[in-house]
Amino acid sequence: MQLLSNVRMARNDSESGTYAFSEPGALALRDGRIAWIGRDGDVPSDLAGAPRRDLGGRVVTPGLIDCHTHIVFGGDRAREFEMRLEGAGYEEIARAGGGILSTVRDTRAASENDLLSAALRRVDTLLAEGVTTLEIKSGYGLDIDTELKMLRVARRIAGERAVTVRTTWLAAHALPPEYRDDREAYLRDIVMAGMDLAHEQGLIDAVDGFCEGIAFSPDEMARVFDHAAGLGLPVKLHAEQLSDLGGAAMAARHGAISADHLEYLGADGIAAMARSGTVAVLLPGAFYTLRETKQPPVQGLRDAGVPMALATDCNPGTSPLTSLLLAMNMGATLFRMTPAECLAGVTVHAARALGLTDRGRIEVGQRADLAVWDIAHLAELSYRIGFNPLHARIVGGEFV
Repeated sequence: MQLLSNVRMARNDSESGTYAFSEPGALALRDGRIAWIGRDGDVPSDLAGAPRRDLGGRVVTPGLIDCHTHIVFGGDRAREFEMRLEGAGYEEIARAGGGILSTVRDTRAASENDLLSAALRRVDTLLAEGVTTLEIKSGYGLDIDTELKMLRVARRIAGERAVTVRTTWLAAHALPPEYRDDREAYLRDIVMAGMDLAHEQGLIDAVDGFCEGIAFSPDEMARVFDHAAGLGLPVKLHAEQLSDLGGAAMAARHGAISADHLEYLGADGIAAMARSGTVAVLLPGAFYTLRETKQPPVQGLRDAGVPMALATDCNPGTSPLTSLLLAMNMGATLFRMTPAECLAGVTVHAARALGLTDRGRIEVGQRADLAVWDIAHLAELSYRIGFNPLHARIVGGEFV
């Protein structure tokens, strides 16, 4: 047990997206949870003897949560990035061996230890900015063995670092060359059969897919979601990134915990998400990298009361981003989210997008995952670019 004194807390009791500072006060942490919140002079007698750490008036927020990443992968796509800037189109890059299938080849060829070593370097940059919970997807294997390998690596990350890792089955990410002429067989033999194995081995916490013209249709994803429901697994979906196929509305009908990207989301999709409580996960890193111009309907989501989360979408092709603070700045600058919405987007709403209710807020009973900052205003977390004001990270009540 320990007592954190002389702290200013960013409190959000209503989950409304509005944060406010408390007066300088104290937090008691016990058994990995927040046990008491109050003024320094009002510490209960049963806590008065706890070791005390004076935080010098610094700001404490919930630990940050990156709720959408593809952070385990082999190789990189820097040459593809260079080719795009030299004027190459999608087909030319694909003929040169680029695109998602190049990552698939590199990920299939890499050992678990090599994937772990590379992923940890990316993970460490996130943790250094106050991240305490991280979602990691599969999706660069497109065969059962490699998808399971990616998920084992993701689980190992939680053993190597002080961070909670939630894993997501994303075999419905793209169609591999060996199944180019048999989509049904891929969905049956890889996506759903592999899901069964991953679930049996305790490797997945949720199921995802890419619903787009270049990937899988809403009907195909609905069948994947029905299979997930049979295993008791929550679902989420990459939807409406390049066009409006109605994927978000379909996901909402299946009770999805989140729908992600959403640049082309229409009014019907917004209404469906509002009814189901599905979180909108916005990914400004991909928007920036791809130089998109169609913004997600932030005002429509606001008006409908759909909670908005932010994430890095860290991946080798469309969002090679390993800074959640920069994602917050992009959410404010590119999508016109308020700083309070950005902070809620990487704390309480990001937790909800992962189906977690025990973190993301500074409240008694919540998990003691916290970030301590050298800032004067909460807006600084979204305002600054390339500057990290983190003073300390607290995971499960322990300074790390």
